[in-house]
Amino acid sequence: MATLSSTTNQTNNHEVDGKPIPHHDQNVLQKHAGFFDRNHDGVIYPWETFQGFRAIGCGVLLSTVAAIFINGGLSQKTRPGKFPSILLPIEVKNIQRGKHGSDSGVYDSEGRFVASKFEEIFSKHARTHPEALTSDELMGMLKANREPKDYGGWFASYTEWKILDVLAKDKDGLLHKETIRAVYDGSLFEKMEKEHSEKKNK
Repeated sequence: MATLSSTTNQTNNHEVDGKPIPHHDQNVLQKHAGFFDRNHDGVIYPWETFQGFRAIGCGVLLSTVAAIFINGGLSQKTRPGKFPSILLPIEVKNIQRGKHGSDSGVYDSEGRFVASKFEEIFSKHARTHPEALTSDELMGMLKANREPKDYGGWFASYTEWKILDVLAKDKDGLLHKETIRAVYDGSLFEKMEKEHSEKKNK
């Protein structure tokens, strides 16, 4: 399983039943989502999703659309048994409930990282370079992962991967294995935020 550096700082905690969960006790999918929990209280509101996308360098329009789409799609799924909220909160502790179909399978049903599925991305689809995907290869992977009539899953997967491709491919148009690996545990977001902040401060 992928891990980030362990810490018990309150700024890296999320809550379950009012009690903080240390960052190193979170599963990989929770770490991925946790980047957007900007105040680290275990709940992600649309404005926090917006702030997270802006922090990694996305424009206002994309950040707004992403916040509406992500929170609108995941809020109720991550809040089982609770009355729908107009604030569209996402509960990080239940983020695995928001997994959609037609995905890569790299996250299992509990939000854990499946190394064999991650390696399959490249063994099956990386034809030009063994440890990177071109845009065409990425599209081929998305088509191969499609489940019949799972239109919502198709759209979600396409949107997620195309945003990643636009933001994180290199100057040669390649999306590298280490970059994709880092997005799964959220460490790529932290790196992108740091780089974007440094550019703004120059």
